[in-house]
Amino acid sequence: MTLTYPLEAAHSSTLDEAMALVGGKAANLGVMIRELALPVPPGFVITTATCREFLADGWPAGLDTELHERMAEVEAKVGRRFGDPSDPLLVSVRSGAPVSMPGMMDTILDLGLNEATTIGLARASGSREFARACRERFEASFRSIVAVEEVPDDPWQQLRFAIEAVFRSWNSDRAVAYRRRERIPDNLGTAVTVQTMVFGNRGPMSATGVVFTRNPATGEPGLYGDVLFEAQGEDVVAGTHETESILVLDERLPDIAAELRQNADRLERHHADLCDIEFTIEAGRLWLLQVRVGKRSPQAALRIALDMAEDPSFPLTREQAVRRVLPLLPHPPTVATLRGHPGQPIVVGLPASPGTASGPIVTNPEAAVESAERGSPSILVRAETSPEDVHGMAKAAGILTSKGGLASHAAVVARGWGIPAIVGAGSVEVRDGEVVVGERILRAGEALTIDGSTGRVFLGLVAGSTEVVPEAATLRQWADALGIAIGEETPQAEPAANRSVTREACLRAIAVKGFAPLEGLADAVVANHEAVRPIADQLVADGLVAETAGAYKLTDVGKVRAGELLQAERQAWGPEASAAALDAFLDLDQRMKDTVTAWQMRDDETLNDHLDADYDRAVLDRLGSLHDDVTGWLTPLESADPRLADYRVRLGRAIRKAQGGDHRYVASPRVDSYHGVWFELHEDLIQLAGRTREEEVAGGRA
Repeated sequence: MTLTYPLEAAHSSTLDEAMALVGGKAANLGVMIRELALPVPPGFVITTATCREFLADGWPAGLDTELHERMAEVEAKVGRRFGDPSDPLLVSVRSGAPVSMPGMMDTILDLGLNEATTIGLARASGSREFARACRERFEASFRSIVAVEEVPDDPWQQLRFAIEAVFRSWNSDRAVAYRRRERIPDNLGTAVTVQTMVFGNRGPMSATGVVFTRNPATGEPGLYGDVLFEAQGEDVVAGTHETESILVLDERLPDIAAELRQNADRLERHHADLCDIEFTIEAGRLWLLQVRVGKRSPQAALRIALDMAEDPSFPLTREQAVRRVLPLLPHPPTVATLRGHPGQPIVVGLPASPGTASGPIVTNPEAAVESAERGSPSILVRAETSPEDVHGMAKAAGILTSKGGLASHAAVVARGWGIPAIVGAGSVEVRDGEVVVGERILRAGEALTIDGSTGRVFLGLVAGSTEVVPEAATLRQWADALGIAIGEETPQAEPAANRSVTREACLRAIAVKGFAPLEGLADAVVANHEAVRPIADQLVADGLVAETAGAYKLTDVGKVRAGELLQAERQAWGPEASAAALDAFLDLDQRMKDTVTAWQMRDDETLNDHLDADYDRAVLDRLGSLHDDVTGWLTPLESADPRLADYRVRLGRAIRKAQGGDHRYVASPRVDSYHGVWFELHEDLIQLAGRTREEEVAGGRA
């Protein structure tokens, strides 16, 4: 098995296959080198299969030999040698998963420095200060990431330790939490890209930055992003430095700005989509370090699709545009605005992710999780966020940071998850348990309202209103003209569950789902929106449910009532019978996991690109066979607990849609998919058995 490839190697027939083998970063760099001839620093990649082998059995045999071969190829291209004390080749070591996980895994820059090579770098660059700064940065990050007290002198040993650390970071808590939120399979592994260092901190003609080809928050055309002069790449996304708008390049380095725009346009047209580009300028020369299809807010997704398809020179048809945003069209995203006159904002920052959110202040991610679990999603206020914060960010109603720019970690993650966010609010000081704005001290628990569309922050709870984004109407008209079904506006109840919706059913559904938008709640109780909305509104009025960020969550009082309903249901069924039902479910659950994995992966190394109709049909047949067995198992239980009939109805609806050609209904989180319903059924059975998912996971049963 080949363990490594040069970045320019044509090792796969499709981009999806390349991403599965060498990760998204290296696959896209290969396209930039081979097909577009863009300026990319030379390097090589270690495959995802090598990562999986390392995590299972340790350092693979033959990897050392291939590393020396690949490094020799890079040395020949750049005219410098790795470890050479006179003019050293330094490298970056970066992760690269098949599915984008921004900032979730580890990166080490300036690798290859020791006492001798630092002297050589100082001589070659003409700056002892520059060489010393690179050495200090390298050793600090190496100690932190590799978890050693002393950095080895041998550059080859440094390289091995760094590669091992990146491989291990695939299973870090932050990466696992991100995959759980994004429903990314755990068995993909990460590639490792080793690339020639280029230095954005090499004098006033040097810089580093991140640029989007369009505004990922609103979809507005034009370059959008941050640049930081005399800095290295991690400084931009970490949010620890004050960045400048990408537009300042037009003033300071106009020729570079023009080259960057030209390259960005080529990349956007090649991918026919919004692109997220990392770049470095070294002593007046532009280098591109990464490109990927950019994460965008739902609002931006619709505008970008519409604008691209309406541009006759752009390679995106109306049909492609509609299909790209099809999951958003049954329930289009809304734009949230504040109602009335909210008064003067206490601070204004950079509008990083659109929408409004209100909630109590928390200053650490653990408090954000606790607040959400109490039924009161919070405003997470941080100096800046890091990958270590993602578990709290996922539970927050909104995010506010005092540092960072529009391409910082907080901004990118919040946009990808549709969470309102403001960054770079410089007059905000975050302390432990309190926030200082000017002379005002705000304690944790006090309420804030943020407007991620304008960057304004207000004291207290400010009422808002929403309206559907205007692009949705046009895209729906296109879908209708093209004969593309966009799903049901209001899922209809089916005869097997043809009963009136009750408050109790809604409370139990929210307890199982945890956080339920109106359409998700209607799906869960097998009813339409019109039937569910007045019940949900009354639950809010009664203080049992809170509505935050467009979704329903149990309050503390609601949790008590839902717990009473659960206990009564459990007693009526019988604790022993409910425990036995969960035990009997486990064999079916393993079959379900195997089937969903087969839907997502062709084998251990290859993502399923869904271009092989026969393969997909075989997996859907497996899902259909499983469904027959689940129906046979579940139906007798309904006499003891009639509410379980809802799951049978929902699973039946999902399998029919999936086998009818709408493959979102296999596992997409955007619809009431088979996998999504299955997860809720499992959670419900766990609760009815008097257990917790944490206990089931610890026991190897979930």
